[in-house]
Amino acid sequence: MEKRFVYADNAATTAPLPEVIEEMMPYLKEKWGNPSSIHSKGNEAKKALNAYREKIALLLDCEKDEIYFTSCGTEADNHAIRGAALANASKGKHIITTKVEHPAVLKTCRSLEKEGFEVTYLDVDGDGRVSAQAVEGAIREDTILVSVMYANNEIGTIMPIKEIAGVCRAHGVLCMTDAVQAVGSVPISIRELGVDMLTASGHKIHAPKGIGLLYIKKGKKVGNLIDGGGQERGRRGGTENLPYIAAFAKALEIAVSRLPDMARVEKMRNRLIDELLKIPYSRLNGSRKHRLPGNANISFEFIEGESILLLMDMAGICCSTGSACSSNSLDPSHVLLAIGLPHEVAHGSVRLTLSHENTEEDVDYIIENLKNTVERLRAMSPLYEKYRI
Repeated sequence: MEKRFVYADNAATTAPLPEVIEEMMPYLKEKWGNPSSIHSKGNEAKKALNAYREKIALLLDCEKDEIYFTSCGTEADNHAIRGAALANASKGKHIITTKVEHPAVLKTCRSLEKEGFEVTYLDVDGDGRVSAQAVEGAIREDTILVSVMYANNEIGTIMPIKEIAGVCRAHGVLCMTDAVQAVGSVPISIRELGVDMLTASGHKIHAPKGIGLLYIKKGKKVGNLIDGGGQERGRRGGTENLPYIAAFAKALEIAVSRLPDMARVEKMRNRLIDELLKIPYSRLNGSRKHRLPGNANISFEFIEGESILLLMDMAGICCSTGSACSSNSLDPSHVLLAIGLPHEVAHGSVRLTLSHENTEEDVDYIIENLKNTVERLRAMSPLYEKYRI
């Protein structure tokens, strides 16, 4: 098969769409005013800011005054968790989360532990899911916050967030969900979910890096992370990044309009998984049923994931071993360990994440090259040779 370029690492970041870049250009060229300025140039920018906030709120099914713009998903996660914890500390200092959350959540929780908060890290099942019943069982009198991701960034497993939010509401506990991987991939109505806070990131849906958002339900007590000049209705200091907000709004509009095409992406992903599982000593990580449409995470025994990535990259295929935010770590994925994989199997895992931009020919190319790569690496593996003997 002729060499080609295939990008299959869309969970790490996505390529900005031409329409998205076009949408942001006026705010870099002509409409570059500060939305906080009271002159005509500032009013022009403020009008645009309000319009984009309203558009995003409509697409996510919430009120425009419940949307706050941040620099990224990590900032939004930090703001939600730390802001809620500190603002509600008088009611209690107990937080609940899971062992498979993104580092932006886990490290914020660990930081709060050093400040006197107690955190319960819930186990997940073999598919990486936590049940609403498990969450309810962990709630105590002093519990003030539950933070469970909508969908896992490594293995693609989708959590029962609506049910978890219902449990939290019944117990008077704040519910936050990191929806960075889910927004744009699955239909989301914040109103129907019933969560108190939700986070999202632009560069996961074909907007540039550097823009995120935090939804906070009206009336919920959440402190600030960044204080400053009173922007974002006093919730988040710093001049709003209008060009990137424009890009985010356009990208979200396109992503929502493309949701019906996710059936095609899911079909490609299923074929990818089915073909790769024909390789001996391979396994799918994450739920087959409750899974993001484009995510395929496979472990191959007796070889290292990093070696697979290098050879795949040489073939023109971009993929990953897990979270791009943890790519410099030599430790196995905390998510794969949490679902019960031994260290040596977790080290041999590859994450392939497809988008609307991928084609059936891309999938063919991935399958052929990954099968050849695994065979080549196992031929050099003393572990595999010993096992075969």
